[in-house]
Amino acid sequence: MKIQKEIDFILAVDALKNVQRRNYNADDSRRENTAEHSWQIIILAQILFPYAKNRADIDLLRVIRMLSIHDLVEIEAGDTFLFDEAAMVGKFEREKQSAQNIFGILDEPIRSEFFNLWLEFEEEQTPDAIFACAIDRIMPFILNSHTSGKSWTEAKVTELQIRKMLENAISRASDEMGEAFHYLMNLNLESEKVIK
Repeated sequence: MKIQKEIDFILAVDALKNVQRRNYNADDSRRENTAEHSWQIIILAQILFPYAKNRADIDLLRVIRMLSIHDLVEIEAGDTFLFDEAAMVGKFEREKQSAQNIFGILDEPIRSEFFNLWLEFEEEQTPDAIFACAIDRIMPFILNSHTSGKSWTEAKVTELQIRKMLENAISRASDEMGEAFHYLMNLNLESEKVIK
């Protein structure tokens, strides 16, 4: 059958629904899975695109493609909590191997297209990748800000950690997203969801 590899790939990536993340859903009832996160950031990118810096240099379709595939590596590598410094060691190499394995199910040219989009996202150098990474980082921040913040309080996440990992990545993509970061950061500090 001509599209067998494509079917094999889509069945393989169904496993993303089983990858649990540290964040809780907006209703605070359970942790989200990575497939839910991927769907939500694709929508968020579309509605925040008008606020992107250098919007004329950003290809929204490429951003959406990037966001739709960048977390597929978590099927093999697992979700690495951004604030777990020990787990972050070797993250890129683990995920790169996973990307090669998962995208390797497909034939060329899509195999290389997906791998190169994943790599571009990870390197955060192009306008598309800068915007995509900001969207990916602000979504869990929004969720934690509008729930009880359990994923942060359980891990004893500090203000300094959040600022180090999120502030610049979000602000460099959009002034309005940067403003939202500061507003939500203050709310999180006031409600003691974050250690000062």
